[in-house]
Amino acid sequence: MTETKLNLTELLDYVDPAMLSYQEWVDVGMALKQEGYTASDWDAWSQQDSGRYHPGETWKKWETFNGTGNPVTGATITQMAKEHGWTPGVNSHELDWNDTIDKDDLRIIDNNWLEGREIEPPKDWDPAKEITTYLSTLFDSTDYVGYVMQSYYNEENKRYLPKKGNYDRTAGELIQLLNQVKDGDIGSVLGDYSKEGGAWIRFNPLDGKGIKNDDVTEYKYALVESDSVDLEHQNAILHELELPIACLVYSGHKSIHAIVKIEADDYDEYRKRVDYLYDVCKRNGFSIDIQNRNPSRLSRMPGIVRGDTKQFLMATNIGKTNWAEWHEWIEGVNDDLPDPEPLTDTWDNMPELAPPLIEGILRQGHKMLLAGPSKAGKSFALIELTIAIAEGREWLIWPCAQGKVLYVNLELDRASALHRFKDVYGALGYPPNSIGNIDIWNLRGKSVPMDKLAPKLIRRAQKKDYIAVIIDPIYKVLTGDENSADQMAYFTNQFDKVATEMGCAVIYCHHHSKGSQGGKKSMDRASGSGVFARDPDALMDLVELDLSDELMKQQLDRAICNTYLKEIKQFNPKYVSDEISQDDQLSRSVMEGHAKNAIPLDKRPEVEAAIKDVKDAVRNYTGWRIDGTLREFPKFPAINIWFKYPVHQVDKDGVLKDSEPDGEQQPWQKNFTKKKTPAERKEERKKALDTAYEALGLEDTVTVDDLAEYMGISDKTVKRRIKEHGGFAIDGGTIYKKKTGKPTSQ
Repeated sequence: MTETKLNLTELLDYVDPAMLSYQEWVDVGMALKQEGYTASDWDAWSQQDSGRYHPGETWKKWETFNGTGNPVTGATITQMAKEHGWTPGVNSHELDWNDTIDKDDLRIIDNNWLEGREIEPPKDWDPAKEITTYLSTLFDSTDYVGYVMQSYYNEENKRYLPKKGNYDRTAGELIQLLNQVKDGDIGSVLGDYSKEGGAWIRFNPLDGKGIKNDDVTEYKYALVESDSVDLEHQNAILHELELPIACLVYSGHKSIHAIVKIEADDYDEYRKRVDYLYDVCKRNGFSIDIQNRNPSRLSRMPGIVRGDTKQFLMATNIGKTNWAEWHEWIEGVNDDLPDPEPLTDTWDNMPELAPPLIEGILRQGHKMLLAGPSKAGKSFALIELTIAIAEGREWLIWPCAQGKVLYVNLELDRASALHRFKDVYGALGYPPNSIGNIDIWNLRGKSVPMDKLAPKLIRRAQKKDYIAVIIDPIYKVLTGDENSADQMAYFTNQFDKVATEMGCAVIYCHHHSKGSQGGKKSMDRASGSGVFARDPDALMDLVELDLSDELMKQQLDRAICNTYLKEIKQFNPKYVSDEISQDDQLSRSVMEGHAKNAIPLDKRPEVEAAIKDVKDAVRNYTGWRIDGTLREFPKFPAINIWFKYPVHQVDKDGVLKDSEPDGEQQPWQKNFTKKKTPAERKEERKKALDTAYEALGLEDTVTVDDLAEYMGISDKTVKRRIKEHGGFAIDGGTIYKKKTGKPTSQ
């Protein structure tokens, strides 16, 4: 066997094979073989599942495990053991990839001060009454009950073990017959038993067809038993823990059997609740026999003599009334919340507030959510924020503190993420002076639920002194139903743990719900439970603006003018100072004329390519309004921004101020317009043609193709509108005004 940190066969003591799926059982075998264990180790453990174990099956399966490029390792068994109650020793190892953040300590008993509780045998021994009380407490009259009266002596284990037993009689039938027995002759109803072995009974109802887990009809109870704690301390712990015990039975040997109310709706919930129950018991000094997890497990039957002692019913319905009440009590006792403090203690000596991370928006160590639809460029906005913090610059209009940032990339492949950062730096025009402040954790294809990601993040980041962790996007680590308040509260609590443990801000983004968002408040737009909007200290919300054709044409003209100016400066800088005025720089047609005069013919293709690129870019411009809900700062006036791939730019000129958010217009405003007359429509077409020709014409020829591209219509439509206009003519594809004559060549 190869050297390992942990003995995996000891960890398997915590894992009941009967509770695993077939694939999980196979995974255990593969992990054991990978780590150098033997088929005998796997077979010995597998025998605990008497319902599914077949001699020789493990050996045959073992021979098929030939290894893969992605082998199942001992970490799989380690994780299974943790999920079933095993707790690593204190300081046994650092958190690794498979660890989860521990729950609050569930310990409520100090065993150093616990006094044992004596077990009192029954004064009046009535076997039939013991059994009928047990049956009437646990079962409905129509429930089928499994019980075993016959046993055999196992030489290997040196003890008596139960045979298959009976399972085809109901609790009502058994109670009726037991009430009729004389002189305590329960054997006349249940069958005789051997005093050396005693007798057993199953505590969950069956279907009358078998005794396997699949034959359990309701997951009402679980067995809590320990052979390693002395009896009086067992009794004391079971009472101190206030377990919702339906029946407490002395086994006649080394243990007390507590039949605990689980009240699970299905097998999955049963497993989770039993895991929790066993974890609480273990943390309070009650070492559990983990083989008892099986819902069809046998327990000791009261009213039976075992050797020289009696198996008897110690109590019924003690502790908390039901599972829900007990669970709430346990969680309440161990909330680890601070005690209330009087305001007088701090009134004259107030603690310092955390310094701002984003001025007027978010403090260091707090949480922020950026919400918006998919096309808002949220990931780019978070990269812009990462850079702003790293460089100590403004994010949009808000100054940021400077420091180290961890950007958790869950969506992009590594190369794309790195290129995106470089592209955003370039578009912002920032020199990479402080890129050493940015760490990128690329987890695409390796992301895990947030409750498992949090400890891994904390372990990797605890010595890095990050002032912010940015997680993008959270849907990759989302656990539970996003519309469930309690599940989302648990999910968002993981961000609190990261912020608390690392002392840094946690910033993440989430998508809007479907449908129009303009008519909603900012905190109602995020998809899922309202917990998303109410949990963070700052909610920054993006909503798209409806942009008019006129506004977009203005943006296109401005972008083209700036491009011409840039190109002229590159090829003929003196021309700019000598010939181009401030007013000229605002006219697309004038700047086009300057470009033709100033730029050499051989460089014109480069200019045309640049103009084409800027036209394509402007077509993708979108306008956005950022609103916010803040916990620590006054509400800020909404700001308008452009998303000009790959960055967002504040609308400093105010051109977006009159644009309305998507969906804010009333239906009659958006869908109803006054019908235009044919003459009005014709006049609009003529004006549009005049405007386009004026913009394109100036000193150069204008072609049909030019007009078609500029107006966004087909060549055929251009020709039809020229004919309708009456003031233009076409000659070989070139268009000219009739009153000015044909244009001359340059």
